[in-house]
Amino acid sequence: MPVVRVSLESHLLAEYDATILVEGNHYFPPTSVRKSSLSHSNTRSVCPWKGTAAYYDAVIDGNKIEDVAWYYPNTISDKAKPIEGYVAFYKNKVNIEFVPTKA
Repeated sequence: MPVVRVSLESHLLAEYDATILVEGNHYFPPTSVRKSSLSHSNTRSVCPWKGTAAYYDAVIDGNKIEDVAWYYPNTISDKAKPIEGYVAFYKNKVNIEFVPTKA
């Protein structure tokens, strides 16, 4: 499996080689996300099978880019439990690349 990297304006936000793919979005474990470039947003949304999502803004070189990522702090179904606390990024707000791993 390739390494999935997320960056914004050349700043690495997340990197992991075993993301969980749900509905076309790569969910990263919290330990693989560089939260030093993120701040909590006031935005919330609700998914009927995952629960209430919380959002992150990115802060890059003093500029805030709103709601670049989301996560579900407390999922509401067994099906969503594997991504509880994991972070996904909006494809239209960040750069997502797939880097082959070395054998």
